[in-house]
Amino acid sequence: MFGRTVTVEDWEADRDLLVSRRYGVIESAGGRVVAVHLRRWPKLLSWPEIWPAGPTYHARGRADRCLLYYNQPRRFSNFLALKYIVSTMGTTLATARAAMTALDRLAELKRTDALLCDASNARISDRLLRRWGWAPHKPERWRRNYIKRFYGVYPTLPVENAGARLIAQLASAI
Repeated sequence: MFGRTVTVEDWEADRDLLVSRRYGVIESAGGRVVAVHLRRWPKLLSWPEIWPAGPTYHARGRADRCLLYYNQPRRFSNFLALKYIVSTMGTTLATARAAMTALDRLAELKRTDALLCDASNARISDRLLRRWGWAPHKPERWRRNYIKRFYGVYPTLPVENAGARLIAQLASAI
């Protein structure tokens, strides 16, 4: 169980595994969640943090793919930290939203109180974060810290249809 990375594709069958493991990567592609890859160790650093990659950095790989890294700190087990998101060229809003919705669902399974993140990329707007339920938290001069509080009340959007519903909502608004 605590060996290498474990891949979970069926959330219901592997519910206990998702709840018990603290570190993972949510993979989404094509507007849908593909899998959750449970890791043995937390995500601490990323390549653009070590080497200046520039504002147009994207990971290599298939187009329209998003990886969302999360940690559940041992000291604060009632919180999930969104550590890092990486996307490939051509990633759609629906694919990114599917990964974020899956993180909400995981928070519900784990019964966590809140999600935390440091939005260091200037391309992620404050307006978008507010629309997705995030609020500024602990303001600092050079950081944009955000929190998404649940405290027992979780979003109702199912993971499987997150991208399709978002597209339908956008289409009906036009």
